[in-house]
Amino acid sequence: MATGDDLRCPAAFAGDAGGDGESATAIEDLPADVLALVLRRLDGASLAALGCACAAFRGLAADPDAWRALCLARWPSLRDVPSADHKGHRRLFADALPFPAAAAVVPAPPSAVPARLVSAVDLHHGGACIMSRVVETDAASGWFLGAPFRVDALVQESFSAPTPITPADLSLSWVLIDPATGRAVNASSRRPVSVDRRWLTGETVVRFAVVLGGGVALDAAVTCDERFGHITEVSLRIEDGEGGSVSGRDGLAVVAAAMAGARQGRGAEAAARLRYEEFVKGRAARKERKARREGIIDLCCSGVGAAAFLGFLVMLTFR
Repeated sequence: MATGDDLRCPAAFAGDAGGDGESATAIEDLPADVLALVLRRLDGASLAALGCACAAFRGLAADPDAWRALCLARWPSLRDVPSADHKGHRRLFADALPFPAAAAVVPAPPSAVPARLVSAVDLHHGGACIMSRVVETDAASGWFLGAPFRVDALVQESFSAPTPITPADLSLSWVLIDPATGRAVNASSRRPVSVDRRWLTGETVVRFAVVLGGGVALDAAVTCDERFGHITEVSLRIEDGEGGSVSGRDGLAVVAAAMAGARQGRGAEAAARLRYEEFVKGRAARKERKARREGIIDLCCSGVGAAAFLGFLVMLTFR
């Protein structure tokens, strides 16, 4: 139960130190509508911290309109997501802003996997939004469950940015929402973790990957032509530690576990690139070991075959 001191926030304007009888004015003495306008200028972390300062601010910091404004400022595509698909913008912000923890992900049981996925995708270049889209995916279909996990934000279409594209200036936000539970997870690193240029086609693949535990990564990618500002593909897939694709069924279990799992704290965005570089190095090392083993096996098989052939020739010679 809150005490009188808990309900009263620190004074904003103290009276005259000489004791002329003027009473101190506390910040909550300001009109509620004025305070609401002030609070809407805070970022999400500051607004959440303010709600823990005292009981008087708790209700103001839980203002649904303030959290909706924060979500729409960061993810404009959420304008097209029905409110029934999530548990309020405050919960959505808490789920989707932090990165999922890199600890080992225990796949969710089949009963807990989403039957429908909603993707809120926002692509920015140089701070300007060039694509904002909501994609709904029927995750219960046999085709999706049996095929490699993949969600495309552009289907049989493409578009051109107003200016030539610089990959380093791209930022991608991909939020996955499970309408059944209202949970969400951030599926992209926001800033590029790698840039791969395909010299044969002239295209550039900019990756925004988030590495999870257990040797899997959420691989959001943008394929573009830097020269003409042409965006041809914006997609999300799940990749395993061997470089292969994860099936839709297994991918849904990984996504559900990431939604229910822990989140990382400050500095996670800077660490995402380092984790992805380690993930790529580990994948390359595993591929090299696998190729070496296969080379040794091929050499042994060739040796056995040559020995058998020589033995056959010897047998024919001395027959």
